[in-house]
Amino acid sequence: MKNLAKFLLFVLLLSAAISLLYDYRLKHGGLKFSSGRTPEKYTFASESAINPKQVASLESLNEERRALVKSVVPSVVAVKTTTKMAVRREYGVDPFEFFFPNQRRFRNPRDEALVQNALGSGVIVTNEGHIITNNHVVTDRQGRPVDQIEVQLADGRMKKARLVGADEQVDLAVLKIDEPGVKPLKLADSDDVQPGDFVLAIGNPLGFEETVTDGIISSKGRPNRSDAFADLLQTNAAINPGNSGGPLINLRGEVIGINTVIASTSGGSQGLGFAIPSNTVRTALESVLKQGRIIRGYLGIQSGPLQPGVRNSDSEGVTVGEVISGSPAEQAGLQSGDVIRKFDGHDVKNFNTLQRLVTQAPLDRPVELQLVRNGKPFTLKTQIKEKPVDYESARVLPGRNQPQPQGPGQSNDQETVGGPLASIHVDELTPENARQLDLPPNVEGVLVTGVDPDSGVAELQRGDVIEEINQQPVTSVSDYNKIAASLDPNQPQVLSVCRHRARSFLVLRPR
Repeated sequence: MKNLAKFLLFVLLLSAAISLLYDYRLKHGGLKFSSGRTPEKYTFASESAINPKQVASLESLNEERRALVKSVVPSVVAVKTTTKMAVRREYGVDPFEFFFPNQRRFRNPRDEALVQNALGSGVIVTNEGHIITNNHVVTDRQGRPVDQIEVQLADGRMKKARLVGADEQVDLAVLKIDEPGVKPLKLADSDDVQPGDFVLAIGNPLGFEETVTDGIISSKGRPNRSDAFADLLQTNAAINPGNSGGPLINLRGEVIGINTVIASTSGGSQGLGFAIPSNTVRTALESVLKQGRIIRGYLGIQSGPLQPGVRNSDSEGVTVGEVISGSPAEQAGLQSGDVIRKFDGHDVKNFNTLQRLVTQAPLDRPVELQLVRNGKPFTLKTQIKEKPVDYESARVLPGRNQPQPQGPGQSNDQETVGGPLASIHVDELTPENARQLDLPPNVEGVLVTGVDPDSGVAELQRGDVIEEINQQPVTSVSDYNKIAASLDPNQPQVLSVCRHRARSFLVLRPR
């Protein structure tokens, strides 16, 4: 026994000695491992590839961009929402079912709450802590308000937000946080924005907070697929899911738009992003804060064909086809055949422009209409009133010598459709079609089943869904034929198209 104890003691002392020797050699560099290779010789570059004096203007631009980003990022927030959904589930395995599979016994199901989280962006626009974002950021897939809204400030703090008001059509929502000392950004005059202007898009794409991308304004006046309240700004600045509700910024650090939608075949940025103009945002914000909702004005006309002898040009304004009874247009004395050239001092290029000017005009304030009646200049005054809920603001009368909309019981033969739409063949969109094409929920429209060759409509493909024609919703083949038959085949037509899970606009021009 004594020998065993001595042996164990010897082993312990030997292990301790080896460990101490190993540590000593390792610390003092005496322990070396041979890798079988000699170190590589390397020398780093000591000079820049170009003399900084040669790119002084670019260096200055770099510093200015840094200052711009640093000044606006603190006003951009991440909007985080939570929605609770009741789900009924059954738990446990019932051995009775193994022996009698055709008989099912009650398992005492439980109701559970399924929590869904979503992320968007927003921007602080008032000293009191009001935040602008998109309506679809603060609603679930069925369009219902979410249960909880929180915003994350640039310094990482989380604040509960209150929904002040929202509008589904214009896709804007106003939030409020109680936080003194916030830094709001100024809403610029988006009418001054021009294609080519430099812009920044800031938000939280795919959850990456405070992401900044840059680009230019690609175009103005893109039709808003859901509302005539305003046209959209188009930009090539990278916008991805999560950017919704974030600001589009100009060189002065002002908000010129709120990013709202992308056109994409992949679900990611392809350089086609759209923003709600800041003038629309300001009008909507003030309406929500004062009235609790967005107030839309209306004039009360339907557009008609140009009169004989009048040149067909965008600069010619809008021809009045019909005056709605009891409307501001009737009270002003507008007549069928009048051509509206200016609305409250603004040029009227087309019907979409007139719609936007009217819907944004203050209510019950005199506005001046400059028009041409019987070839002579004429001026009228009226007061814009709130548009009735059931008023159809985008109806267009059939052009001269154009087919009339078909009534009940009439044929749906597409030969009654003129222009480029005549080359498009459509069918009803069924739930099975929507599932096979992987369409977003609640898509309504007609399914493109074919396009005639050499029609000039190559951008449209079989399987596309046409949701709107010139901002007029299409829910059936009957709707499609009625709207298409009423259009002037000599004018461009704008289609709102859904392809799989990407939405875009397609302009069909007469050949």
